[in-house]
Amino acid sequence: MKALMFGWEFPPHILGGLGTASYGLTKGMAECGGMDITFVIPKPYGDEDKSFARIIGAGNTPVAWRDVSWDYVQNRYGYCMDPQLYFDLRSHIYADFNYLRTNDLGCIEFSGRYPDNLLEEINNYSIVAGVIARSLDFDIIHSHDWLTYPAGIHAKQVTGKPLVIHVHATDFDRSRGNVNPTVYAIERDGMLNADHIICVSNLTRQTVIDKYHIDPAKVSTVHNAVTPLSDEIKNIEMPHNTKDKVVTFLGRITMQKGPEYFVEAAARVLNKSHHVRFVMAGSGDMMNQMINLVADRGISDRFHFTGFLRGKQVYEMLKASDVYIMPSVSEPFGISPLEAMQVGVPSIISKQSGCAEILDNVIKIDYWDIDAMADAIYSITHNPALYEHLRVEGEAEVNEIKWKYAGQKVIDIYNKVLQQYHKD
Repeated sequence: MKALMFGWEFPPHILGGLGTASYGLTKGMAECGGMDITFVIPKPYGDEDKSFARIIGAGNTPVAWRDVSWDYVQNRYGYCMDPQLYFDLRSHIYADFNYLRTNDLGCIEFSGRYPDNLLEEINNYSIVAGVIARSLDFDIIHSHDWLTYPAGIHAKQVTGKPLVIHVHATDFDRSRGNVNPTVYAIERDGMLNADHIICVSNLTRQTVIDKYHIDPAKVSTVHNAVTPLSDEIKNIEMPHNTKDKVVTFLGRITMQKGPEYFVEAAARVLNKSHHVRFVMAGSGDMMNQMINLVADRGISDRFHFTGFLRGKQVYEMLKASDVYIMPSVSEPFGISPLEAMQVGVPSIISKQSGCAEILDNVIKIDYWDIDAMADAIYSITHNPALYEHLRVEGEAEVNEIKWKYAGQKVIDIYNKVLQQYHKD
């Protein structure tokens, strides 16, 4: 079976959980066998893992004709794509896109991030999707997250192939209900045009049904999983402070993630015990607000801000921690607690997170219940038996949550969609 996937991030160049989930699911599907996957991203860097999927860069796909030689394409794009693919794609330009800002190869250049002109990049990405879809042989289209729904719709329109969209989050999660009408419209348009919708949790599935008014029969849940640790990560040795316990928040410092509740819980813990340090690892639009809140609570000497961490740095921080906490207000899934549990870090998660549906060996609290959060932190940091139980049982539990299982569920959904497609 051949799948054409559209995504926005792909490791090692990621800004959040979307890239991690896209990588894990794609690799898990490949492990199931019988899959030929082409994964499109706005801007490849050339160091992506191509062992289980072909990577195509939207920014390397010509949408306007340029008379260039093989050697020139090789010199410009050879680090991340076969020049032959460039010429194959060029032969499928179907309209005059010279009005767009294109480079000397006729390609639209993408930032590879989340720029101020994000809506423009989403539209450009959908234009490129039409060129790519016309040039490839595939059975089904799969779009990851709202940024790529227009691309999936365009690919469906030009080929007639069925579309599956993957809801990793909705704007209700990102905005605490203060929904951007433009984003909502893009999300709902994707859902209406999709032949099937995959959600990362039952929590997200219910949001799709209730808030976007989608037929429940069209919506399935496939929970995320976690990628096995590499030897490099397993071999990381981080010293633990024998005097102070370390409690870590790791994620975007935005209202969706509930960072203020973490700070308030830290203040309560430090009223009872001074031998605990708190770390807020990440970046986001609430960073300065959190720094000021920490100062207002008088706990700056026990609180640390690391800034954005990536790759190996994430696991170094986790391995230096005694407790991991994810107090998200609305978390469609939340892979980071699973990553913490993999390295033996007891975790506290909000009941308002999708991963709470599949995890047992964690402590679950309401994000707003600062007292319960503080009690959980205090208990783990001061009760060795509880700490050891959550460490051992949590690691054993998460090691059985595999992307291969999630991948097989997606393949089964593909088969059902294709059966209906051929029947119609």
